[in-house]
Amino acid sequence: MQDVGIWSIIPPVVAILLAVLTKEVIFSLMCGILAGAAIYVLSCQLPLVEIISTTVNVMGSKLSDNINMILFLSLLGGLVAVITKAGGSNAYAAWAQKTFKSRRAALSATAVFSAFLFLDDYFNCITSGTVMRPVTDKFGISREKLSYVVDMMAAAMAILMPISSWAASVMSYLPQDGSMTGMQAFLQAAPLNFYAVGTIFMVFWICIRKKGDYGPMAAAEEKAKRYGVKDTAETENEISRMEVSDKGRVSDLMIPILALILFSVLAMLYVGEFWGPEKIDLITAFGNTDAPTALALGGFAALIIAFVMFVPRGVMKMGEFFKAFNDGVKSMVGAAVILCMAWSISSICRDYLGTGEYVARVVQESGIPMPLLPAIAMIIAGLLAFATGTSWGTFAILIPIVVSICEVLAPEMTVLALSAVLAGSVFGDQVSPISDVVILSSTSASCELMSHVVTQIPYALTVAICAMIGYLVAGFTVGMGYSVYLPLSLGVFFALLILSLLVLPKILPGKEEAEAVEAK
Repeated sequence: MQDVGIWSIIPPVVAILLAVLTKEVIFSLMCGILAGAAIYVLSCQLPLVEIISTTVNVMGSKLSDNINMILFLSLLGGLVAVITKAGGSNAYAAWAQKTFKSRRAALSATAVFSAFLFLDDYFNCITSGTVMRPVTDKFGISREKLSYVVDMMAAAMAILMPISSWAASVMSYLPQDGSMTGMQAFLQAAPLNFYAVGTIFMVFWICIRKKGDYGPMAAAEEKAKRYGVKDTAETENEISRMEVSDKGRVSDLMIPILALILFSVLAMLYVGEFWGPEKIDLITAFGNTDAPTALALGGFAALIIAFVMFVPRGVMKMGEFFKAFNDGVKSMVGAAVILCMAWSISSICRDYLGTGEYVARVVQESGIPMPLLPAIAMIIAGLLAFATGTSWGTFAILIPIVVSICEVLAPEMTVLALSAVLAGSVFGDQVSPISDVVILSSTSASCELMSHVVTQIPYALTVAICAMIGYLVAGFTVGMGYSVYLPLSLGVFFALLILSLLVLPKILPGKEEAEAVEAK
């Protein structure tokens, strides 16, 4: 790894700016990767041909490292396709339209469904978006709104639940010789994760209120109401054009999806050696598991269940089943390419240029006042996660540093600063167009990636600004004790958030954007 200083932030800046300007995500990510490779090669004084060699090696390495995630995406695409071909999605949508009588009910059901899938954010956003998309389409809910609900709930629930892949990741980054165990620190930090708690509150607020949208999201909703929800050139694929069976039942969707959930959970425990020779507890097993491998096992098992349900019953012939499966795999190619590039640019920044170490060094050398540390830690974590597209990578870089600083200078602020790092990391991840979770959420909702990012940023930023003020209050009152500064800072945070959600729809109604859409 080369220490290139401020040049280490160039690759993510290039990728993000180009993505915003051109709306061409693959082109933008490739330019960011090439920029990073060029900086690395020039700093090492290597031949220029190494720029291409480094790029290919990084992409090949990340694809190899994450092949089980690609396999799961392919299996899930195939599963969705065969369920759609069998008529299960249409049958469920018809049932849901009768059961859920309003847009609010459909959106709230989506949020509740996502809340129960807290074990892993990948699993959550892919499953909830795929299952609920036919329902929200029937009620004219924009794909941007669906992807927002899916994305926000997936990360927020995963970072708050002690039994999740995210919790295990956070606990593994905490210093082992600290004053408390990883689980103790996580449980104390969870209520102070203002961003995650506020995000869940805001999702349900937006789902329930009739006129709660503002900014680009309001324009997207208005467009969906006026013209209906349609697949764009980017989101249209073989599945959306598929002819479906008229023999489909609700169970044709629910049973394979429940099988996916059940087998994925069991596979997580199996891979985590819950039934291994050494007796370990449930939380440790989830901490030891390899989520992509477990999800691939769960997806394969769910496909077997779908085959047994559909082919012998005559819903579709064997040839039709595998034709649908093939079409489903094809529908995931675009997402897989973008994911591979997002992993590659993250690797360039982390392993070759030391972007995280540079940012961390700047933080350490800044000499900031301790009461400001939580708010500043959230800002730095947010910027780092936004630039690298990964919250887990941000956890790994900042948690040990912030915890170590607090244990030396202000032990009473350790949990508060930890929660601020978690909050900022999740926020930065959720507004980054190179984040894998953002990409997967937009894919599962069949929403254009940049449309998802642009409509989601104002909502995420609203919660983040209120959370930062909450951390400022907590930082200056932490000396009063946990039982005092927690309710005080939470009270200020929620008061600001509710006020913002009441005022913003009035001053940013999205009318201009909606009128521009209608003019076109």
